[in-house]
Parts: sequence; structure tokens; C-alpha cells
Amino acid sequence: MGELSVKLKIADREYPMRVKSEEEARVRKAGKLINDKLRTYREQFGIDDKQDLLAMVAFDFLMEKLNSEVEHTQVDQGAMDQLHNISEKIAQALK
Repeated sequence: MGELSVKLKIADREYPMRVKSEEEARVRKAGKLINDKLRTYREQFGIDDKQDLLAMVAFDFLMEKLNSEVEHTQVDQGAMDQLHNISEKIAQALK
């Protein structure tokens, strides 16, 4: 459960970093996802400027994260509403 030294290659640049051993697979997967998106945007839009591509990828991933947070908030609220309804029914049944 120590730290590992890993090198991620993103947009033809290597980034050395130290990560917890239990996070290594997730870190490598993140690097792969970034590179996959870069390749997709380069092919889809014909853009070669790495800074533009990285900005587009960053924006895309942040939008996915924000949308995910909204969905989780809605699910959490739905669960809380259901728990509240169950709690009310239990309270009524105990009267």
C-alpha cells in the first residue's frame, strides 16, 4: 500500500508522478481516456494544436463530471424522498 512512481504519456509528453498503489490502475485509465479523447477530437475536427485539443478534452470531461453530479443529486433527492415516505408510513403504522 505504498506509493509507486509512474510515467503517464499524455499528448506526446511524459508526466512522472507518484501515486498510491491502489490508485495506479485508475490513474493509468485516466491517462488512456485523455489520450483516446485527444485522438477522437483530432480525427473528428482535424485539429492538430495540442493546447486546443487538451482544452477541448478538459472542457468535455468537466461537463461530464458536472452532469454526473446533477444526476447524483437528483438520485440522492429521490432516495431521500422515498426514505421520508417510508418513515412517515412506519410512524403512522406505529400509532
